[in-house]
Amino acid sequence: MDKGNASKNAFILDGYVDEPACLGVPPYISPYVRYCAGVCAENGYGVKYATIDMLRKDPAILPGIERCDLLIFIAGVTVPGKYLGGTPADSGEINRIASSLKRPRKVLGGPIVFGSATEGGMKAESDDYSLYDCLLGGEIADALNRYLKTYLEDPDGANAPNASKDATEGRIIRGTLEYGNIDRWSVLGSGIIKLHPSYPHVICELETARGCSRAEVGGCAFCTEFLYGMPRYRTQDGITAEVAALHNAGARYFRLGRQPDLLAYGASSHMGVAKPCPEKIEALFAGIRASAPELKVLHIDNINPCTIAAYPDESRAALETIAAYNTAGDTAALGLESADPAVVEANNLKAYADDVYTAVKIINGAGAARDKNGVPKLLPGLNFVTNLAGETEETYDLNEKFLRRILDDGLMTRRINIRQVMPFEGTKAYGNNTIGLHAKRFKQFKETVREKFDLPMLRRVLPQGTILSDAVVEVSGNISFARQLGSYPILIGIPYELPVGTVGDFFVTDWGYRSVTAFQKPFRINTAGHAVIKKLPNMGKKTGTNVFVKRPYKNAAEFEKVAGTQFYTEFLDFSR
Repeated sequence: MDKGNASKNAFILDGYVDEPACLGVPPYISPYVRYCAGVCAENGYGVKYATIDMLRKDPAILPGIERCDLLIFIAGVTVPGKYLGGTPADSGEINRIASSLKRPRKVLGGPIVFGSATEGGMKAESDDYSLYDCLLGGEIADALNRYLKTYLEDPDGANAPNASKDATEGRIIRGTLEYGNIDRWSVLGSGIIKLHPSYPHVICELETARGCSRAEVGGCAFCTEFLYGMPRYRTQDGITAEVAALHNAGARYFRLGRQPDLLAYGASSHMGVAKPCPEKIEALFAGIRASAPELKVLHIDNINPCTIAAYPDESRAALETIAAYNTAGDTAALGLESADPAVVEANNLKAYADDVYTAVKIINGAGAARDKNGVPKLLPGLNFVTNLAGETEETYDLNEKFLRRILDDGLMTRRINIRQVMPFEGTKAYGNNTIGLHAKRFKQFKETVREKFDLPMLRRVLPQGTILSDAVVEVSGNISFARQLGSYPILIGIPYELPVGTVGDFFVTDWGYRSVTAFQKPFRINTAGHAVIKKLPNMGKKTGTNVFVKRPYKNAAEFEKVAGTQFYTEFLDFSR
């Protein structure tokens, strides 16, 4: 891909996206960015790229955008979240950037066209983006392609398309999803990952489908995915060709995340429920492995629990296939949303609590086996959405009861995600919700889950001595923070300073509600500082000081003669 030698240059500004079935916040890069880069390349534009955080840190990027012919701003969050890797662009920022640019044409696309809100528990509202020449609606890459073809033929815009108008009175071009085009653009745009600030530690979000089979029955009341219509699936060849191109560009971390239900890949559905085709899923994963022989991470995201409950045998076979081909630490996110049957019915949710329990149990059976580092291959994650129609105080009691059942039955989950609904116009939850009615009980629920579920579950999933490999330090300080690359990686607190960008293996020593404490493996006991040694398990001030002053140690036996038998002795390095 030409990154800037063409006669015309486009600048893609990545404001990040987060949708129910797509993530593009660092270290992730969304497929939309890559598709748009491919469209630009195909239309003779050189492509430059920066994230919104890069621009915040370095305002000198702005004059570079000013010198380009076109700004493509991609942004939009339709599910509330908290992010360590970056902060999504908000509507004010999007407009301030547009107002500061004079020369380039400016287009805006992504989920932002649905509206925006600052946090969960608020309605998403449409904003005025009239400072942009065009809004890219529908399929963003196709909309951009239509715009570029018009602009290339008519640079003064005199014959620009008579596109529909929204409340902003801005011009909208609505693209159409054609996977033949997406497959081509995804390959052409693959090289843009080299410009991502996390590269080479960037996770490529891969698309297998768009739309939801539950659109057939109206979709979940709060979700925007049904607005894309019934699912359309990419071919295996299209996906693996993109993976090969990304791999050639240096990508080693992949997530099949751009779809609402991976088990539905290539399947037909009836009354909103798809019957899995295990053989198609195996062919897909085998093809990805063959196309990216040096991959380090292959993870997934969304699984519809209703699919598993309705078709347990087919789902089990598909999940066992995923666990055979993926890398450890993977998470199948399940949309429980609520364990209250009244809320399920009021919001046309996908599954009742018993259905989700069945899904949790089957995923445990298929994926709970641990790799050589002690990390489970594939575990379920659970999503709760609050403030939905029909919610009462008792709803939270039922949610807590469901989690106690999971814990008491010895099952494992990788993470619990609790968020307040962010209703968008066009969804039923926009006009029918319980926002603000149970704020106190919501807060109590979150605290109860963290204290009584998350902590004991973390101890179960990641016991002392578990090795978290190839984690990247993202924050440096007296306590440094690192994460592995993949789906819902655990936050690793390291009780000493490591430089940002350090990549290493870490052994778990302790747990928080949402994080673990860990030390780098191997840990150089003969050169570590006194303060750090005292933070090792079972040390404390007296033993830690004794261990420190009696250094150096030649081997484990000498160390344990002073420190006593420790589970982490095997992880120590006795070099000086």
